[in-house]
Amino acid sequence: MDNLLCNEVWLMTPDNVRESGGSSNANANVESSLFLSKEDCEEALGVFLGKEATYMPQPPYFQLLDANRFLRNARFKSVTWLLKSQRRMNLCRGTIFFAVNYLDRFVSVTHECQEWKQYWFELLSVACLSVASKFNETTMNLQLHEFQVEGDLEKCFDPGLIQRMELRLMKALGWRMDSTTPFSYIDILIHSIHHALNKTVVHDFTQRVNELLLAALLDPKFLEFRQCVVAISAVKRALEELSPSIDIASLAHLDNVVPQDQKDDLLKCGKIMGKLLSVQDHNNLLVCANSWHSSPSSPVTVLKAECFNYDDYQVENISLDLGLGIRKRKWEEPKFGL
Repeated sequence: MDNLLCNEVWLMTPDNVRESGGSSNANANVESSLFLSKEDCEEALGVFLGKEATYMPQPPYFQLLDANRFLRNARFKSVTWLLKSQRRMNLCRGTIFFAVNYLDRFVSVTHECQEWKQYWFELLSVACLSVASKFNETTMNLQLHEFQVEGDLEKCFDPGLIQRMELRLMKALGWRMDSTTPFSYIDILIHSIHHALNKTVVHDFTQRVNELLLAALLDPKFLEFRQCVVAISAVKRALEELSPSIDIASLAHLDNVVPQDQKDDLLKCGKIMGKLLSVQDHNNLLVCANSWHSSPSSPVTVLKAECFNYDDYQVENISLDLGLGIRKRKWEEPKFGL
């Protein structure tokens, strides 16, 4: 039953999930963010805004995913596995955002990925998670075999092969692994608006923003936007849901964070993010995020959702049996130049 999403709140944040700074629970992360000074926030914000564009996938990656069904399906499966691994291994959320960023950037600069087999993407996913964990997990000493669980992956890869994939990954990304992701902005944004929030909703608000950002990882449409745009869109939509009476004028500074040439994107991204909130059952966030993706198969779970419209795409009575087609695994070394 652990693999079923029908009745579990998978994308919702459990109380014991660790934050990127190693906090033991979400509330600790909220409290720690409140102690940041205004000067610290402004300095960090400037750093993130200055470098975020260099950590985006290379164009025309979004258009490639739109046109290439195989890559779109492969990415969905990979991100789904990464999200489940984060929950299973109690990893920091920041680790998963790093791993997904590595995967997207690698595929965008490695044209041969279009001819890969699905299990090569599994190898890439394991390598992305391993590198992200080494970079971001300060309190855990994870071994490569811990990333591979029977039933989650089609193949089981030799540690030496994973290490070679890690090296290829880091070389392809120019050894630039300190990515700016939407999650990078959360503490800063929470600090900038906490004065306008009722303290009783700060925890739920933070949880909701995290849910939206995790769901957004699955939808390639968000790759079209800068990281700050995605983060602010999630914050504003969560505020609209949890604090509808909040004084909007007091939050006007959020829009000022976004560079002028990204203002139109903020409106567009906000509309797409709003679709995630249109799903009343939080358990169905995953399906909503994946409405851009057409009936994929995935190694991890089962989902059902009622029909709803999402821009030009539609999900209708989806029943995704994601546990089928798993073969008995063995050590496997793909032949693609590692």
